[in-house]
Amino acid sequence: MTPEQMLQGILHGAPAQRRRAMAKAITLLESTRADHRAQGDELLTALLPHTGQALRLGISGVPGVGKSTFIEALGLYLIAQGFKVAVLAIDPSSTVSGGSILGDKTRMEQLSVNEAAYIRPSPSSGTLGGVAEKTREAMLVCEAAGYDVVIVETVGVGQSEIAVHGMTDMFCVLQLPNAGDDLQAIKKGVMELADLVVINKADIDAHAATRAQAQITSSLRLLGMHGNPDHAAHGALWQPRVLQISALKSQGVDGFWNAVRDYRQLQTDNGRLQARRERQSLAWMWERIDAGLKQAFRQHPQVQALLPELQVEVAAGRVAASTAARNLLLAQTQSVPAAH
Repeated sequence: MTPEQMLQGILHGAPAQRRRAMAKAITLLESTRADHRAQGDELLTALLPHTGQALRLGISGVPGVGKSTFIEALGLYLIAQGFKVAVLAIDPSSTVSGGSILGDKTRMEQLSVNEAAYIRPSPSSGTLGGVAEKTREAMLVCEAAGYDVVIVETVGVGQSEIAVHGMTDMFCVLQLPNAGDDLQAIKKGVMELADLVVINKADIDAHAATRAQAQITSSLRLLGMHGNPDHAAHGALWQPRVLQISALKSQGVDGFWNAVRDYRQLQTDNGRLQARRERQSLAWMWERIDAGLKQAFRQHPQVQALLPELQVEVAAGRVAASTAARNLLLAQTQSVPAAH
């Protein structure tokens, strides 16, 4: 399938043709071949005028919190409301095969066979934060294909929250009622980013869920009062909410969606949503520049000539890592001969 066929399939194809074109397009964008990257850039440019209308929703949380169950319940609820839902499920990569470990698509049994849903599981391939390198580009493909809500799901492993927050309109953190001591409720780095906190599996222990809701609400209020105003993620008009749900029983999903709609309407009206997307686009550009510079550095002939010897020297402790790095960077500019 040519890029032009992909473009026409995504924009104008019948449902089956559109899904196939989307899959082909995302695979093209994920390719590292130079000719594929050129074709992918051309395709993205053609798709851009048709993007930007969807709600981009980030979902994160520790393994076992019930993200897949929650996303399936939310997706089915939204489809019943007349929406089309795309899910980009980012899994950690296996160090053996390079493939996804968790296999989220197989766990969303009902959603994955629904014609109004599109699920794309992608291995993170070692990318920092567990977010696939081409997730933003895949998101644009889904938007151009007419999906109203694009959900980016990733396992909560440190940097993943920051990465997902940096590409979505709203970032939601899932928590468990009995996640540990009170300190779990005030993990500042995550909670500063959360636009909405969801306590899942609330039906298992109602008292624990209520207690967790109170603790997290209190901690969010403190963060709002004493956080750094120059770096605040939220304005005075929106304070992150804490909700209880049971995804397994589909309880509280309507309340969650109402909160999402309130947030989107408010952020659209005050202009913060557009500003957030503009910042994200610029950050995406610089991220790709950084990745491109790193790739160009590794492919530089002077660096390739010098690297094997320096790696041996650094591993043996004969050359400091910082010295080796400086010599490699100088070799790229051909300022010094290929020697240490």
